[in-house]
Amino acid sequence: MPALRNPRHELFAQALAQGKSAIDAHELAGYKRSRSTSSKMQRQDRIVVRVQELLATRDKAERAATEIAIQKVSLTKEWVIQGLMENAQRALQRQAVLDDDGKPIGEYHYQGNVANRAFELLGRELGMFIERRETGVPGEFAAIENMSGPELLEFLAARLQPSSPDEQDETRH
Repeated sequence: MPALRNPRHELFAQALAQGKSAIDAHELAGYKRSRSTSSKMQRQDRIVVRVQELLATRDKAERAATEIAIQKVSLTKEWVIQGLMENAQRALQRQAVLDDDGKPIGEYHYQGNVANRAFELLGRELGMFIERRETGVPGEFAAIENMSGPELLEFLAARLQPSSPDEQDETRH
């Protein structure tokens, strides 16, 4: 979709795409400050479509710029992994500090937190860890921790049973 025919509408859409509130975008587009008018205008189909197009164009340009930057500095997964491995080795004092000729000139100090972080990032990259998060209302599952085995089985059975006749039919097939 090309720019909107009405220049004020185009300015409004561009301001929304930049993250401005509807009322601020409305004012930036040259309109009198009005919450209700700006809210209505924000919901107009052509405005919504234009904002989505502007956002998509911006995202595409940002991705392309990132790819170019990565190519310019030769950033690869291999380079990142090698750097993390080197950091872990140094943090664990497994490598001596060497000069340009390869002669030892000192030693690294043990930094377990640095090594652990490098291992964590490497493990994530290799898919070794599963991130677990509680979802739902905070504390929703706290009662489960105090349930006995039979209580827990009863609780789970109740949650797994279909709630509507249609769902019951689906489970039989």
